[in-house]
Amino acid sequence: MKELVELIAKSLVDNPDMVQVKEVNGEKSTILELSVAPEDMGKVIGKQGRIAKAIRTVVKAAAIKENKRVVVEII
Repeated sequence: MKELVELIAKSLVDNPDMVQVKEVNGEKSTILELSVAPEDMGKVIGKQGRIAKAIRTVVKAAAIKENKRVVVEII
């Protein structure tokens, strides 16, 4: 899951070296914290949050296949 979020984010931004994904495992779910360079924040979030929502949808679909619950947070 972490690699999927990283791959998507790196393809969207101008500074792919600044993309970091941190995985935090909880009791019932896994949280993926995505951080990018400040100037790339708009590219990851998108207009009215559409790109962020699309990233979350793709990750959720992949997580369901593995019977997991994954939450993507953009920091």
